[in-house]
Amino acid sequence: MNYVRDAAVTALFFGFFASGWFGWAQERPPVTWKKWLGIGSGVSLTVAAVGGFLAWRHWSDGSALSEPGAMRRYGIIVGIEFAAAGIGAAVLALRGRKELIPVWVCLVVGVHFVPLAGPLQSPLLYPLAAAMVLIAWRAVPYARSRDLAPSAVTGVGAGASLLASALAALAFTLTL
Repeated sequence: MNYVRDAAVTALFFGFFASGWFGWAQERPPVTWKKWLGIGSGVSLTVAAVGGFLAWRHWSDGSALSEPGAMRRYGIIVGIEFAAAGIGAAVLALRGRKELIPVWVCLVVGVHFVPLAGPLQSPLLYPLAAAMVLIAWRAVPYARSRDLAPSAVTGVGAGASLLASALAALAFTLTL
């Protein structure tokens, strides 16, 4: 990342969404996970708040999205992501496979980070993309082998990956 504002906004978004994934993991987790899911959500929201504050403080410092065409590419990629996630979730729900929706969303989110790395000028997105795709790929077999809800496994993995990336973005913010 080349811009403080972009790193701060990344910490804000990833912290916020990490909290959401930890929340999604609350469907039938083992009792021993509940405390850690709450802690993960709290830490994620704290990182999001700090990222939001730093983004506000550095809003006029510039952004990769200010470059010609970057915001348009960003919007197209995110629009395709939302459409793919929504259509896939609807198909899964209609086929009676609602338990697979978080896995599908995780896969779509992971894949969308690859084309976003260019307009956002953020190599941080490549390892996050790989982690999210790997989590989606392994969540169902892992959940079935341990009698867990796929949402619990996917939520923990995605939440932890996003929180780690939010913390890395926050570190960039503080060192740029």
